[in-house]
Amino acid sequence: MIVRIMGEGQVVLADSHLAELNKLDDELLAEMENGDGPGFRRTLQALLTKVRDLGEPLPDDSLEPSDLILPSPDATLEEVREMLSDDGLIPG
Repeated sequence: MIVRIMGEGQVVLADSHLAELNKLDDELLAEMENGDGPGFRRTLQALLTKVRDLGEPLPDDSLEPSDLILPSPDATLEEVREMLSDDGLIPG
């Protein structure tokens, strides 16, 4: 699957990593629901780092349809709330 991190680019990520990413996504949702700003920031960074570590970057001049779109590292809790559906950032 292709994942876009807003403001950074795209990475190719194996579907086998979805379960691991869903755990972080669930934590992020809980922190958002509780208004835990520091927890939200920490978990968002962990999620983005995991995607970068597990994924293979696409060339900068490549523009493929993204299966998932994740917020930028500096996105606010409010901005991410607007991006979310009831399923979180990573459907599972």
